[in-house]
Amino acid sequence: MRFSRAKRIAWILPSMPRSPNPPGTHGRGLAVLVALVLASCTWIGWMLTGNHRRINLLATAVIAAAGGVLTGLTPYSGAVFFCLMIVFSAGSMLPTEVSAGITAEAVAAFLIGGLATGIAVGWAIGFPISFTGFWFLGLTRRSYIVRAEQAEQLLVDARRMHAAETEAAALGERARIAREIHDVLAHSLAAVSVNLQAAEGLLASLPADDPALTKAQECVTRASTLTREGLADARRAVLALRDDSAPLTDQLSMLTSEFRAAGDAAAALDVTGSPRPVSAGAGLAAYRAVQEALTNARKHAPGQPVRVCLDFQPDMVSVLVTNPLSDAAAARPLSDTGAGYGLTGLRERAVLAGGTLDAGQVDGEWRVCLKMPT
Repeated sequence: MRFSRAKRIAWILPSMPRSPNPPGTHGRGLAVLVALVLASCTWIGWMLTGNHRRINLLATAVIAAAGGVLTGLTPYSGAVFFCLMIVFSAGSMLPTEVSAGITAEAVAAFLIGGLATGIAVGWAIGFPISFTGFWFLGLTRRSYIVRAEQAEQLLVDARRMHAAETEAAALGERARIAREIHDVLAHSLAAVSVNLQAAEGLLASLPADDPALTKAQECVTRASTLTREGLADARRAVLALRDDSAPLTDQLSMLTSEFRAAGDAAAALDVTGSPRPVSAGAGLAAYRAVQEALTNARKHAPGQPVRVCLDFQPDMVSVLVTNPLSDAAAARPLSDTGAGYGLTGLRERAVLAGGTLDAGQVDGEWRVCLKMPT
């Protein structure tokens, strides 16, 4: 915009000295000089100040008056472009009522200057018509700009509505999945748990001197425990899908408390940063990482203390689980249990959610580090 204004005045000014009524130091020439200097200085100031509503209004009013008088004093020069460009700019930038006033001001100033110098009737009629025509062009441009801005705003609103609809659909789908998990898996596990308790009661009524009975009771007890844990995990997954799960600090505190209660080893939870709610995906990934790390510590480093560090950062949450490595000769009765894909699955879950998970030996410790965006 500034470059366009600069081109216009750079074209007008050189044409003035070659006009039939050039600027001078007395009479009509002095009036031409004063009007030219006023219109040019105002145009340059308008060009340098940028697009400000009040400055635009004042500048267009001054240029319309000075340019109109200048055109009337010397109609056979490029001075007419002061008026033509200013009424066009007013029509394209200012409200219609205001730009109409600017155009009327330019016409009146032209007629005053022209009548004072005895301008021909054809010029007196033709120039106002030209001013009005350029004003209408400015109005057309303003209308086009307004329509373009409205179209852009409609596009932004449409995108925002589409994003909201997509999010609502995703939340609805998550709620549907949560209901399915609850109806199918949770109810099934609850039924299995009840049947296991009944089987345990029946086994207790049999003679106690049978070794097979003792082993069967142990299997039933272990299956009952696993079923209760699976039921708790299913409920936790449902809560995560429905975005109303407990705070992450409470979940990890409960997890470490359960680990200690099982009598495996000491487990401590340290929280740094400012605790805050995290996304369901980040919270579930953190919970699963700690759960898997505690399970691996129970299997591969029984009796070793475990430390869980939860760190809240401005744009992410990180979890670090560490435990000393056990001696090579130490007994590890549970080391062969499981499929061995726990950490692999957690790493894949983290990558899909935009996070990272690293696990390995560092300085005599086994470390599991998860970083998730919130």
